[in-house]
Amino acid sequence: MIALMPDDKIAIFKQTELFRDLDVAILDILTKQAVVKRLRRNEILFLAGEPAKGLYVIASGAVRAFRTSPDGREQVIHVERAVTTIAEVPVFDEGTYPSTTAAEEPATVYFLDKQLIFKIAVEHPQLALAAVKLLASRLRKCAALVETLSLREVGQRLARLLLEEARSHGTQTDHGTAVKLPLTHNQLAARIGTVREVVTRMLIRLQDQGLIVHEGKNILIPDVNAIAAYAEAD
Repeated sequence: MIALMPDDKIAIFKQTELFRDLDVAILDILTKQAVVKRLRRNEILFLAGEPAKGLYVIASGAVRAFRTSPDGREQVIHVERAVTTIAEVPVFDEGTYPSTTAAEEPATVYFLDKQLIFKIAVEHPQLALAAVKLLASRLRKCAALVETLSLREVGQRLARLLLEEARSHGTQTDHGTAVKLPLTHNQLAARIGTVREVVTRMLIRLQDQGLIVHEGKNILIPDVNAIAAYAEAD
């Protein structure tokens, strides 16, 4: 793989919410000290409970943050796709990594030491303000996840996930919104807090109700409003 030129790395960092407002001179300092790491699918980036040494910029691919239950089942907390950052919370609260993080698909990430981040944040308040905004966004996502897992039925949680995928990656057709789902049933289960067998049953149920047409990894949502109403029903 060809190494990225410094200007390319600056352009990548500029796309992140955390670093986009920094001057190019500061980004040059950050990118020159960033350490690149290339991950295979499912390769662990860091483990829950490890001391947080820094944060990561996801330059390509995607990573998932998850916790593992005593019986070995994954609960995915969030999935982050390029280009963004991950592990900001433990860097700024000087704690441990709150979740295990692994590559959802092959990914390239850049590691930034937390002492460097602290130094830049003190010297350039716009970074500190961006961090506050980003951490608030993370908190909202966690609150939404807690609400979904505690107040929604499994079928509703699956419908919401399919709706999010359709809105992010779907294609409009004459028959509705089509989306190619890259996730296995196990991965879907980890996202919505259940097991593979239940996901399979819920997909069949959603199809029987006319909310989706399911063929392998291809999902067609005939009426986005209908599935949205089902996902949010009390």
